[in-house]
Amino acid sequence: MTKVEHKDRAHDKTKAAAAKNVAKAPAKENKKPLAFKLHSGERAVKRAMFNYSVATNYYITKLQKKQEEKLQKMIEEEEIRMLRKEMVPKAQLMPFFDRPFLPQRSSRPLTMPKEPSFGNVNSTCWTCVFNNQYYLYHIHHVHA
Repeated sequence: MTKVEHKDRAHDKTKAAAAKNVAKAPAKENKKPLAFKLHSGERAVKRAMFNYSVATNYYITKLQKKQEEKLQKMIEEEEIRMLRKEMVPKAQLMPFFDRPFLPQRSSRPLTMPKEPSFGNVNSTCWTCVFNNQYYLYHIHHVHA
């Protein structure tokens, strides 16, 4: 057999198989459409009921918050009123303008200034002396 005959034979087989499949398919029957019912109306009613319940709950909680805030405000105002009743005013006395204020000289002696002693070796605080930058500079540069 030649290649051409072989191809023709294979082509004929596929045509025959396709013809069998087409012939085997049964014809579709005409059917009446089924009656179907959409539940969108029922869902809309349920959704409206749910939205109403959410809105009422929100409104109730809002009223409760307002009432609690009003009560808290009344309590705070009452506490402030009680504190004001208990509070004793401590005002300063009015100055006497008919007798002017004349300051008196102090009997304490004046403070005498002293020179600071930064590099005092006789100091009792040796850490202050050793941490002094002048002392460290003096040790490293002068005695070297």
